[in-house]
Parts: sequence; structure tokens; C-alpha cells
Amino acid sequence: MDLSSLDKKSDHEWWIPPAGAMRVPGVIYGSETLVRDMDEKVREQVANVATLPGIQRASYAMPDAHWGYGFPIGGVAAFDPREGGIVSAGGVGFDISCGVRTLRTGLRTDVVESVARTLAHELSRRVPAGVGSHGRIHLEDDEIDAMLAGGAAWAVQHGYGSEADLDRIEERGCAADAVPAAVSPRARRRQQDEMGTLGSGNHYLEVQRVAEVFDEAVARAFGLAVDDIVVSIHCGSRGLGHQIGTEFLRDMAVAAPRFGIVLPDRELACAPVDSEIGQRYLGAMRAGINCALANRQIITHLVRQAFHHVVPQATLDVLYDVSHNTCKLESHVCDGAAKPVFIHRKGATRALGPGHPDLPETLRPIGQPVLIGGTMGTASYVLVGTPVAERLSFSSSCHGAGRAMSRHQALRTWHGRQVVDELAARGIIVRSPSSRGVAEEAPGAYKDVGAVVDAADAAGLSRKVARLVPLVCVKG
Repeated sequence: MDLSSLDKKSDHEWWIPPAGAMRVPGVIYGSETLVRDMDEKVREQVANVATLPGIQRASYAMPDAHWGYGFPIGGVAAFDPREGGIVSAGGVGFDISCGVRTLRTGLRTDVVESVARTLAHELSRRVPAGVGSHGRIHLEDDEIDAMLAGGAAWAVQHGYGSEADLDRIEERGCAADAVPAAVSPRARRRQQDEMGTLGSGNHYLEVQRVAEVFDEAVARAFGLAVDDIVVSIHCGSRGLGHQIGTEFLRDMAVAAPRFGIVLPDRELACAPVDSEIGQRYLGAMRAGINCALANRQIITHLVRQAFHHVVPQATLDVLYDVSHNTCKLESHVCDGAAKPVFIHRKGATRALGPGHPDLPETLRPIGQPVLIGGTMGTASYVLVGTPVAERLSFSSSCHGAGRAMSRHQALRTWHGRQVVDELAARGIIVRSPSSRGVAEEAPGAYKDVGAVVDAADAAGLSRKVARLVPLVCVKG
């Protein structure tokens, strides 16, 4: 990206001054190196989002931002329906509520390293992964309705986990006001046999070691210490979420002119929050969130079964579960007063600071765990929300490393077997049904996640707590 087109506000904050149809400035967070290495398309997309009706304060991009569909991945924007604010399917993304759940196992590294291969086998056997993967659960139409309305709470009611799990999930595992009837028959069919599956792309299930602690007090409050073993699950709403995104992007693009909305890019297809199609999308999108939360809850149950088969003393309680691709109604300060706005986070993580009323009592004095995923051979991170993130980014932070090259380019650069062998030499066991998928997600295809996390920390979006390194990776 050409830095001369930006106003540098600090070492980690860069502004795009309002110009043309922009209603608010664009704000990009990141170090000089990260921002310079971003595609020019990121600047263009941040500016385009700033033209949408009802946008509040600024159009934001996180330090891991890269080119996406309409909105940049790593984009954050808030809209006030009382000012004609919109909802955009492209501002949420295709993999609705893709997110990360991290489990504390109660185990130490030496115990798990001695059984790592057996554990890798059990996890890959019990948790299906890959394109079109099907699980052992088949849902009829009435069961799909209940799942889409109930989310992780529905899964717990059906024996997949416990009530205690729900305390460590955003909204206690269920997005309110979901409308299962707004989800099309085709989207439902795609999900009938996909519950409890990882899917493909950058989704994974990792057994990880806490390699480093940056904040002893917060780590202790989160129940983390060096050489502890945790498990992270990264997946979303599978075929159902993708179908919802596909259908509503098409319908919103057709409907936009009817509302007098001029789109600088057709991929920014949107509709007023208060319109019929806007309300219908919100109902379907919330159902998609519940699908992803139920999916991660079922996978948690399968992970517990695998661990208890190999290491019976494992505990596997939930540290936290965060979603990345959502639009949520939240209260935020805009123009000096708190008001309800619809926050789009696409490839971005909510990062509530200490004292926030939406946090469970056990976490409220500390702040929200912010879970940042790596990719197979790279580190993942646990961060914590900060008090200033509300002012900086509507309490939002980065969600991962962000791609540095396309999947096609990665395929031209690496072979799957080569990646698996290189990681094995470093003591990382990879299990995947797809050699192509492993090559597409090679660690070198992504930005330096450490640099991204450092930038989020330096900007005040979230604060580093611990670094996790993989021992076993089940890859979709």
C-alpha cells in the first residue's frame, strides 16, 4: 500500500481522510511494515465502506487486514438504523460466525507429548474434516429449526457438553432473534449432515502448548501457565453459512437501487437495517451464528471423547469462544453518547475491556479473552480486551495472521507432503484428508502472526497474554 496516501496518526494508526463520497474517515491499524505490505485494494475497500449510509465514526481495518469480498477481511464498521444505516452480507462474510474456541485440558506438555500420535489419530478419527465432510449426526427439518434457534445451548440440551460451557461463549452460546424460517431450503440441506465437522480452508483443530506468557496476572486468571496444554477449534457455519451469504449478497445487490443506495462496488451489496430484506438477512445471519456455535459445541464434545480415550484425566473446560464474522446490535459511544448500532466484524474479533457488562462475572474484572489463530506451523495467541478498544475500534481486534498470498499462489509454491514433512521435522503432527488443502494453508502463505499481534498490542486494540505453539493439527 502507498503510505503517502495515508495520514500517519501514530506508529500503529493510519487514516484515510474523507474524500469524494466518504462519510467518515478510514482508519487502518498496523505497523508501517504491515500497512505497506497490505494490498492497495485494502485501502480502496476501507474507503468504499466509509461511503455507506448510516456509518458511524470511521471505517476500520485491523492489523491482519487483506482484500476480501466487498469489505476487507479484518474490516469493522458500525451503522445506526436511525440514520438510514445498512446491513451488508459482504460485511459479515460467507463463513458466518467462523471463530475460535480454546479449551484448557488440565494436562502438561510431557504427558501429551508421550501420546501425541495416538491423540492425533483419535482426534482425526472422531472429528471429520475437509471439503464436504459429513459427521455422524443427521438433522431432520424440525431438528434444524431447533438448532438454528438454540445454538450451543441446543447442543448442550442434546448432551453435547454442559451448562458451564455456555458461560464462556459470547451471548451464552445463542444469538437472540434468529429466524430459522429465513434460512432457505438449500442452505438447510447443505447442513443436514455437516454438524460436528471442521470443513476445509483455514479451519483446524489443534493441540497446543503454552510456550510463553506475557502477562502473568491475566494468564493466571485465565488458567494458563507455561507448558500447559490447550486445544483450539477453528471453524464456522459450514455450508449453511456460505449459502446464506451467497443468496443474500445476490438479493441485496438487486435491491440496493430500490433504496437509493449507490454502491461504489457491487460486492458491497447491502440494504437498510429496517427494510424487509435487511431484517430477513439479520434473522438468517443470526441463525447462521447459532449453527456455528452449535457446531463448535459438538466438536468440543468429540474432542473430549478423544482425549478421555487416550488421557482419561484430561478436564477440557472452555476458556472462551469468539466469533469472527458477525453483525451484532451493540451499544457504543458515537458523537459523545452511547447508542445502539449494528457492528459488522468481518475477520475481526470482539475485544471487550474490563468491567463490560456482557462479560461473565468471572471475567469481568479482567476483560475478554481474545483468541488469535495461527496456521499449522505458526503460533496462536491469547490476548485480552482493553478499556481503550471501545474508543479505537468499537471494542474490536484482529483475528489471525491474514493471508500474504492467494491459495493458487500457495499451490504453486508448496506441495502438501512437503509441508507435512517439514512440520513433522519440527515436532508438529499434521492430519488432513487433503494434500491440496495443506499446501493452500502452508504457514508461509500467511503474514507473520507475531507481527500482527504485536501491532494490535501496540495500538491498544488488545493486550498480549500468552503464545501457543502447535503439537498436533487436524487440518480441514
